[in-house]
Amino acid sequence: MSYVPSTIKQARWNMLRSKKNWEIPFFNFVDDVRYCKDISRLLPEPLKLSNPRFDALLASTVEALCAELRLKTPDWVWEVPGLEEPWFVTGIENLKAMAIVESPVFFRRRLIFVLENFLIRV
Repeated sequence: MSYVPSTIKQARWNMLRSKKNWEIPFFNFVDDVRYCKDISRLLPEPLKLSNPRFDALLASTVEALCAELRLKTPDWVWEVPGLEEPWFVTGIENLKAMAIVESPVFFRRRLIFVLENFLIRV
């Protein structure tokens, strides 16, 4: 049995289902995008928007990963709106100022604030 990478829709579904542990399916998706030979299979079509935070996070992540991998960003990414209220992903009050400064533009434009190493994996 071989590993089958998750599509963005599967990742979002797993994130919604996991709620408190959404990071696990999210970072599995990040890894899948980085290591998949044909990412068009993972990003087949636009998301049906249903969870503003996760939709914006996934769109920002796809944008960041496409820039990192020097791939064309799918057109649907630009249609995912930003959040109405800022979301500091760490949830740690003392890190908010650092997240404002360090957050990559891909996330900041949708009012998502992460630390600069957010997508770095080992």
